[in-house]
Amino acid sequence: MAAIGDYPLPKFHFLVEWGSDFRIGFTECSGLDFETEVIEYREGSSKKYNKSKQPGLTKYSNVTLKRGTFEGDFDFFTEWQKTYFFQEGNETGSKYRRAVTIKLLNENHEPIITWVLENAWPSKVQSTDLKADANEVAVETMELVHEGLTILEAK
Repeated sequence: MAAIGDYPLPKFHFLVEWGSDFRIGFTECSGLDFETEVIEYREGSSKKYNKSKQPGLTKYSNVTLKRGTFEGDFDFFTEWQKTYFFQEGNETGSKYRRAVTIKLLNENHEPIITWVLENAWPSKVQSTDLKADANEVAVETMELVHEGLTILEAK
C-alpha cells in the first residue's frame, strides 16, 4: 500500500472559485508562481570581491485562466469591463477586486492543495483566434493580476 506522497499528483482535476455569479468551468489555469527578488550589496572596504545577496520584495506572476467559448456567454469581457470604471482609493475600487481560490482536487473531489489570490482583478481578456481549417474548440483567455498568493493545506 502506498503511503501519502509516494506518487505525484495529477493536475487535470481542479476548481476555481470566483463568485456565485460567474461560470467557472476552466480548462487551464497557469501562473501560480512567486519569487523573491534579490538585493545585491557590496561595501567598498569589503575584503571579499563579491556582493552579498539578501532577500528583497516578493513578485507574483499573473494568473491565466482559459476556457471554451459558449454562445451568449460574455462573462470574461463583462468582468474586465468593470475594471474600466474603478478608481483606486474609493468605495468603487474595492468592489471589483476579489479573492480567487484555486483548488487541486483528488478523485473524491476533495481539495488537496488550495491557492488563494488576494485582491485579484482581470487585466487582460483575449478572445479565441479564428482559423478556417482548424478542428479545435474556441478558447478564450483571462489574465488576472493580484497582490498576493497564499498556499493553504487542505484539511
